[in-house]
Amino acid sequence: MKIMPPALRKAALVVHIISCVGWLGAIAAFLVLAIAGLTTTDAQLARAAYAGMNLIGWMVIFPLSLASLLSGIVQGLGTIWGLFRHYWVLIKLVITALATALLLVHLQPVTAMADMALAADMGPSEMNGMRIQLVADASAAILALLVTTVLSVYKPRGLTRYGQRMSDKQTLTRSSKTAGI
Repeated sequence: MKIMPPALRKAALVVHIISCVGWLGAIAAFLVLAIAGLTTTDAQLARAAYAGMNLIGWMVIFPLSLASLLSGIVQGLGTIWGLFRHYWVLIKLVITALATALLLVHLQPVTAMADMALAADMGPSEMNGMRIQLVADASAAILALLVTTVLSVYKPRGLTRYGQRMSDKQTLTRSSKTAGI
């Protein structure tokens, strides 16, 4: 496994941290707009909230989710942690990939809601199910990103089967070299 030089590793880590924190912050802003859209009786505020959610979703959240996913893959491939060696890295990868894929699915109704809000004044009870769904989805996204953050900080021990095989192979190689074989 080729490890990145320290300067490159740190630069890649900075990109990863910035994209992850930005993604979390953008979802928080999205959630605030979703709650405002759900609870307001002001048609203009609802219109602005859903138009803003659509803009934030496509222009901020989606690019940051891709940056987070790609920079996480670079970090995994270029550091000692590996991409498939440790459960915590693998779980973060799965959560991030699923969150990015679900985001693409989720942004379709956001765009539809923004289009509806801009086309006509929406009453407080119109599209209530979709309004509630937008709040629930944003809340779930924040929870998923908080889980990945906790995994990044605490790094629970545990090697995957692949990681254990790689560790055993490295141990065998080192012991062969020290034995002069």
